Amino acid sequence: MNPVNAIKEVQGKNKSMLCVGLDLDQKRLPSEYATAIKGWYDFATAIIDATKDIVCAYKPNLAFFEERGPEGISLLEKIIQKIPDDIVVIADGKRGDIGNTAAHYAKAMFERMNADWVTINPYMGYDSIRPFLDHKGKGAFILCLTSNPGSRDFQLMHVVNKPIYMYVAEKVAYWNKEDNLGLVVGATHPEQLADIRRVAGDMPILIPGVGAQGGDLEKAVTYGTDNFKHPAIINVSRSVLYASSGSDFADAARAEVQKLNSIINSLREKDNKENQTE
Repeated sequence: MNPVNAIKEVQGKNKSMLCVGLDLDQKRLPSEYATAIKGWYDFATAIIDATKDIVCAYKPNLAFFEERGPEGISLLEKIIQKIPDDIVVIADGKRGDIGNTAAHYAKAMFERMNADWVTINPYMGYDSIRPFLDHKGKGAFILCLTSNPGSRDFQLMHVVNKPIYMYVAEKVAYWNKEDNLGLVVGATHPEQLADIRRVAGDMPILIPGVGAQGGDLEKAVTYGTDNFKHPAIINVSRSVLYASSGSDFADAARAEVQKLNSIINSLREKDNKENQTE
């Protein structure tokens, strides 16, 4: 299946635009799960079991697993195997290297880890992205305007009266010949998100930064989808994973996802009503 259609299908089935970021931080895990690798596995799979019918994607952050060496990579593979086949898996590694090296990154994430999408840093240009696009049925989210404070150092710089992030958005839209590319735009930049959506066409936008980083959910949803006309994925991580530090962490995670889904679906219903009255 086309990777964008797969996103749209699961979003419709589960009535959710939410992606849970699997950022397994040893310092934040409940104490009984924090030390042993089996504890990490049990924690992650409990989160997945509690939310798999109300999300559209999971986004394991590779750094949290790579830190633990070979057992961390093995853990990541086992966790991905627990994710239902119809739920999108986004391997968040932010890779970006010359074509020959990128081909190995693509093979590792798409074939070894069985991810559906990856995140890529576009700084080295199209030849560093192309190997990821050679994998049919897979997709790549390209960093465009990120949610961290340091995004201003380069991404917000103007070159010939236009910010660099707009050049990235326009280039990726041009490269998207096979409908397998998307953009990463932080929820902490809502006005810029609206501008990027106007040039992105029907490309999906992955939107991190809601919750712990302070991004506004309503603006992220409405600007990121242009009032629900185009696909977007809203990523939430810490606010869901660590909704409770007690034994009820999985139930608390589900309740947080349900709350966010309710807000988003209310916005959708409001938009539908406004369209019907026009």
